[in-house]
Amino acid sequence: MALMLAFCLLGAGGAAASGAGAGSGAPASGGTAGAASAADGVPRGIPGAVPRSDDPRVAAWQRLQYGMFIHWGLYSELGGVWKGKPVTKGYSEQIQMWANISDREYGEVAERFRAERFDPKAICGLAKDAGMKYVVITSKHHDGFAMFDTGTTDYDIADRTPYGKDPLKLLAKECRAQGLKFGVYFSLVDWHAGHGFDPDNNNPIPASMEPLIEGQLRELMTGYGPISEVWFDMSSPTAEQSRRFAGLVHRLQPGATVSSRVWNNAGDFRVMGDNEVPDVALDGPWQTPASVYHETWGYRSWQKREDKPGKIRDLVQGLLSVRARGGNYLLNIGPRGDGSIVGFEADVLRGIGAWLKRHPRAVLGADATRFGGQPWGEVTVHDRDLFLHVTKWPADRELRLPGLATRVRSVTAEGGERLRWRQDGADLVVRLPEKPTDEVLPVLRARLDGALRVIPAHTVRPGADGDWTARGDALHTGHGYADTGNYATQKRTTVRESAYLVSPRRTVPAARLRVAGTADPDARYRVTVGHRTRTVSGARLTSGALGPFRIPRDTVTPVTITRAHPTHQGQSLDLKLTSLTLTPNPGRGPRH
Repeated sequence: MALMLAFCLLGAGGAAASGAGAGSGAPASGGTAGAASAADGVPRGIPGAVPRSDDPRVAAWQRLQYGMFIHWGLYSELGGVWKGKPVTKGYSEQIQMWANISDREYGEVAERFRAERFDPKAICGLAKDAGMKYVVITSKHHDGFAMFDTGTTDYDIADRTPYGKDPLKLLAKECRAQGLKFGVYFSLVDWHAGHGFDPDNNNPIPASMEPLIEGQLRELMTGYGPISEVWFDMSSPTAEQSRRFAGLVHRLQPGATVSSRVWNNAGDFRVMGDNEVPDVALDGPWQTPASVYHETWGYRSWQKREDKPGKIRDLVQGLLSVRARGGNYLLNIGPRGDGSIVGFEADVLRGIGAWLKRHPRAVLGADATRFGGQPWGEVTVHDRDLFLHVTKWPADRELRLPGLATRVRSVTAEGGERLRWRQDGADLVVRLPEKPTDEVLPVLRARLDGALRVIPAHTVRPGADGDWTARGDALHTGHGYADTGNYATQKRTTVRESAYLVSPRRTVPAARLRVAGTADPDARYRVTVGHRTRTVSGARLTSGALGPFRIPRDTVTPVTITRAHPTHQGQSLDLKLTSLTLTPNPGRGPRH
């Protein structure tokens, strides 16, 4: 379940802090200079920002946050039309399969591929106007036609088309000139090299195809400057092939990250399904690939394009939803065969960029939070600024954010307009204006008195017997994704179990933990309570008490179980948890 937040421990526990807009005669904030940053009557919460990866390379990729995807190839020249008729089945970049075009006929399309309007400077300028930090372009799609100058085959843009140049080299150079990171998409399906048409694109990779794949990867990793991301796609490689392809990238480009679509859990970040936004926050780095219209990624000449303001709103909300859950957002454009960008797509991207400029630091540069999605919208944080993104304007004009443990100093809307607000315990309650203050997506800013801290929903207090027992909704599940070799096998996994507890009256120097449930007896698990960690076998985890652990007074203490040494970020915990119980152990302190 998502780590949604609510203060369910101590009620309103103390006077509510409040503030009001200019001209009301009331103070503008609920706190005073020099006051403690914790909200009145509220325990000290856990850090509220979602941390990045401990791997500096992956963390650098996570900081990019938002990038441009480009699908451009021979299919762009066809524009979703074959022999005068629209091909309505499948994505237009896969038109060769869906229209059953022979290799000879498809190759003839290259003879008229002039790309006379391909303009790397304009592409990079559009990416920057949209607020994007990196560009990923198709080096080769399933058709096998290389959009770069390769020595592995003459089936490429430099040898087969009137254009005769290497557009990837030009784009990579321009990205560096304009301060954008550069990445490449690379399909592991190759119809020209021998793969047959498979509607699911799950073709195995024969050994005979490996030299071509590895040769092209070496060229891409050594001839185009620094690569930030390699976006592998589709096929059904063996585990050994997946490790080899990912390892080749890492050896030649130590700073590059590899997408999970290299399969067999060999990637650095998990790619969601096309246009998929998870309904819960995920543990570990991940990305949503998004297209302006879900029907296609490559250019489609007959695509109906309308309601530009609505499309801008939809994609801003998509970007926001991904960023608020901690993912990267890779938004696609599909240029025409001549290289020009569709005007509608350019306008939409600039509309997104204009919204981002109106709300600096609210999305780009901001961190995801542990609040999870709210009934009214999403939450991000940048330093001491908490941003409330209102996607659904409450009818009663009252916005409530439960679980905020940090004192608030002020709440403002666009343009600095001060709003009425109060803190009831760990609930921030804001009185909204009569109408949304931004036609795309309104954003409020709550200025905090300290670093963001939160109180998770269903935080547990000791019962009448003095024990803390977490079960049902008080157990918080952390999710990841794993696969067994292709797109069809990708599934959500449980990678973490957590509970949160508080001792409102006293510090408990020693408590012991009992885990009820079933675990893989041979697996090694890491059990953390507060700042103390134990590593035990699955057999030991569920067979007796662990500890002792210290429970400080008036501080939310996390209890977390993960694998001690997961083979990949989505490896299943293999733990069916019923409950967690901590029992004070009188007369004993923590062992060291």
